[in-house]
Amino acid sequence: MSWALLLTLAVIVFVNRYVFLDPNVPVRMPQIFHDALQYSAPCRLTGICSPIILMKNNVVRVFSDNPYLWEAICAVVIAFFVRQMVASVLTSLPVFYILVYAL
Repeated sequence: MSWALLLTLAVIVFVNRYVFLDPNVPVRMPQIFHDALQYSAPCRLTGICSPIILMKNNVVRVFSDNPYLWEAICAVVIAFFVRQMVASVLTSLPVFYILVYAL
Protein backbone atom coordinates (compact mmCIF):
# COMPACT_ATOMS: atom_id res chain seq x y z
CA MET A 1 0.00 0.00 0.00
CA SER A 2 1.16 3.48 -0.70
CA TRP A 3 1.42 6.21 1.91
CA ALA A 4 -1.24 8.24 0.14
CA LEU A 5 -3.72 5.37 0.42
CA LEU A 6 -2.88 4.78 4.09
CA LEU A 7 -3.26 8.45 4.95
CA THR A 8 -6.53 8.66 3.00
CA LEU A 9 -7.92 5.67 4.88
CA ALA A 10 -6.78 7.15 8.20
CA VAL A 11 -8.55 10.43 7.44
CA ILE A 12 -11.74 8.63 6.43
CA VAL A 13 -11.75 6.56 9.63
CA PHE A 14 -11.02 9.61 11.80
CA VAL A 15 -13.76 11.72 10.19
CA ASN A 16 -16.32 8.95 10.48
CA ARG A 17 -15.55 8.35 14.13
CA TYR A 18 -15.36 12.06 14.97
CA VAL A 19 -18.65 12.95 13.32
CA PHE A 20 -20.64 10.14 14.88
CA LEU A 21 -18.99 9.87 18.30
CA ASP A 22 -18.32 13.46 19.33
CA PRO A 23 -21.30 14.67 21.37
CA ASN A 24 -20.72 18.32 20.35
CA VAL A 25 -21.32 17.61 16.65
CA PRO A 26 -24.99 18.14 15.81
CA VAL A 27 -25.13 15.09 13.50
CA ARG A 28 -27.21 12.34 15.07
CA MET A 29 -27.19 8.74 14.01
CA PRO A 30 -30.43 6.77 13.70
CA GLN A 31 -31.06 4.42 16.61
CA ILE A 32 -30.79 1.30 14.43
CA PHE A 33 -27.21 2.26 13.45
CA HIS A 34 -26.36 3.00 17.06
CA ASP A 35 -27.66 -0.43 18.11
CA ALA A 36 -25.78 -2.16 15.29
CA LEU A 37 -22.48 -0.50 16.26
CA GLN A 38 -22.69 -2.07 19.71
CA TYR A 39 -21.86 -5.41 18.05
CA SER A 40 -18.85 -4.20 16.06
CA ALA A 41 -16.23 -4.70 18.78
CA PRO A 42 -17.19 -8.32 19.60
CA CYS A 43 -17.35 -9.13 15.88
CA ARG A 44 -13.93 -7.64 15.27
CA LEU A 45 -12.47 -9.45 18.27
CA THR A 46 -13.93 -12.73 17.06
CA GLY A 47 -12.39 -12.22 13.64
CA ILE A 48 -8.98 -11.57 15.18
CA CYS A 49 -9.02 -14.37 17.76
CA SER A 50 -10.61 -17.23 15.85
CA PRO A 51 -7.57 -18.01 13.63
CA ILE A 52 -5.37 -18.02 16.75
CA ILE A 53 -7.73 -20.37 18.56
CA LEU A 54 -8.54 -22.73 15.72
CA MET A 55 -5.33 -22.91 13.65
CA LYS A 56 -1.63 -23.64 14.11
CA ASN A 57 0.82 -23.30 11.21
CA ASN A 58 -2.08 -22.90 8.74
CA VAL A 59 -3.59 -26.23 9.80
CA VAL A 60 -6.81 -26.60 11.78
CA ARG A 61 -6.06 -27.91 15.27
CA VAL A 62 -7.66 -31.07 16.63
CA PHE A 63 -10.50 -29.96 18.89
CA SER A 64 -10.01 -32.56 21.63
CA ASP A 65 -6.50 -31.45 22.65
CA ASN A 66 -6.66 -27.76 21.72
CA PRO A 67 -5.94 -25.75 24.90
CA TYR A 68 -6.79 -22.48 23.16
CA LEU A 69 -10.31 -23.70 22.33
CA TRP A 70 -10.92 -25.07 25.82
CA GLU A 71 -9.67 -21.84 27.37
CA ALA A 72 -11.86 -19.75 25.09
CA ILE A 73 -14.87 -21.78 26.23
CA CYS A 74 -13.81 -21.45 29.89
CA ALA A 75 -13.25 -17.69 29.49
CA VAL A 76 -16.74 -17.24 28.03
CA VAL A 77 -18.29 -19.20 30.89
CA ILE A 78 -16.28 -17.27 33.48
CA ALA A 79 -17.17 -13.93 31.88
CA PHE A 80 -20.84 -14.92 31.81
CA PHE A 81 -20.92 -15.57 35.55
CA VAL A 82 -18.44 -12.94 36.80
CA ARG A 83 -19.61 -9.98 34.65
CA GLN A 84 -16.48 -7.91 35.42
CA MET A 85 -13.77 -7.75 32.78
CA VAL A 86 -10.71 -7.53 35.01
CA ALA A 87 -11.89 -10.27 37.34
CA SER A 88 -12.78 -12.58 34.46
CA VAL A 89 -9.40 -12.02 32.77
CA LEU A 90 -7.52 -12.61 36.03
CA THR A 91 -9.44 -15.83 36.67
CA SER A 92 -9.22 -17.14 33.13
CA LEU A 93 -5.46 -16.58 32.70
CA PRO A 94 -4.45 -19.23 35.27
CA VAL A 95 -6.91 -21.64 33.68
CA PHE A 96 -5.26 -21.01 30.31
CA TYR A 97 -1.75 -21.70 31.63
CA ILE A 98 -2.91 -24.86 33.38
CA LEU A 99 -4.54 -26.09 30.18
CA VAL A 100 -1.51 -25.23 28.03
CA TYR A 101 0.87 -27.16 30.26
CA ALA A 102 -1.60 -30.03 30.90
CA LEU A 103 -2.43 -30.62 27.24
